[in-house]
Amino acid sequence: MNRLAPDADDARFVRRIVIAILILAVVAALYRAGDLLILAFGSALGAIVIHAIAENYRTLLRVNAKLSLGLAIATVLAIIGFLGWLFGVAFRQQVNSFITQLPALLDHLAAWMSQTPVGAKIVDAVHAAFAGSRVARDVGGLVQGTGELLLNCLLLLVGALFFAADPKVYERGFLFLVPSSKRAAFEDALFDVGSTLRLWLRAQLIQMTTMGVLVGVGLWIADVPSPAALGLLAGLSEFIPYVGPTAAMLPALGLAAVNGSGPVVGTLVTYAVVRLVQTNFITPFVTNRVIAIPPAVTLFAIIAIGMVFGLFGLFFSAALLVVIYTLIRSLYLREVLGQDIPRAQHQRLLGPNESPEIRS
Repeated sequence: MNRLAPDADDARFVRRIVIAILILAVVAALYRAGDLLILAFGSALGAIVIHAIAENYRTLLRVNAKLSLGLAIATVLAIIGFLGWLFGVAFRQQVNSFITQLPALLDHLAAWMSQTPVGAKIVDAVHAAFAGSRVARDVGGLVQGTGELLLNCLLLLVGALFFAADPKVYERGFLFLVPSSKRAAFEDALFDVGSTLRLWLRAQLIQMTTMGVLVGVGLWIADVPSPAALGLLAGLSEFIPYVGPTAAMLPALGLAAVNGSGPVVGTLVTYAVVRLVQTNFITPFVTNRVIAIPPAVTLFAIIAIGMVFGLFGLFFSAALLVVIYTLIRSLYLREVLGQDIPRAQHQRLLGPNESPEIRS
């Protein structure tokens, strides 16, 4: 008898150790590939935007799926070209002046705030929170390597086009990785996420447009230099709730501080009034009907995602939070706890004998 041979309990313990090591290895690999995963998530988000536009074309123009998808891709490319024209041609002088003067403007703003003891403590706290963070390193890297930023944007765009061309291939591939007994639940959750993201993106578009217009008009009234460019920046920054608009306000305050305390006060009043309008009138109307995440959870989750994934993670943090929140509702609250949470209507991707079947 071999007294050193492992028994059944030892073999079970060894299997669990091996499985735990494999899980830790996968988590470590995913963390190391965080930038790539965020780009892939951004590409999937772009594909959802393209298909949402295609659905509108198919409904309004009554065209087939291929033609509507082509029109949607052309629309997205036209929007990207228009934004490139705005930053590269229409606002070129303002953008170049803004980029070259940004460090001096922020230093000027810090000096203006440091005139009071409270302002000096705020400046020191901001410096301490920002210094050494991954977002700070990513910002510095983007300033030094614009080519890498353009390459990442190009990869994101190409990935979105690939995902949009035939999304069911990737959806089926994901479901094949799930045990057959759990596929129906994961399939419902997958379509819940897609439906929620489409509605959330529409709400974000409304908020970004109103934010940009209101801030641009307010800064123009306050006699702040480059109000149109700052309004566009404020509108784009609304894609990152709370954190984005706060960051976009700093260059506006820096430009205003050059012209004296009057424009600075006008800038603060502008952002305060616009935030009140957004919070009390626009956001409850367009967002709470889609998904209602508590503000404190949103704020700290966005900061945590930015700390883990860096600048690109911060940019897609709100959308990633929507995905996590929807998956918790669909997989845990509905499938595990049995709560009555409605499903998004869709055709089954992997039904019996691969036959399409409507799930309500």
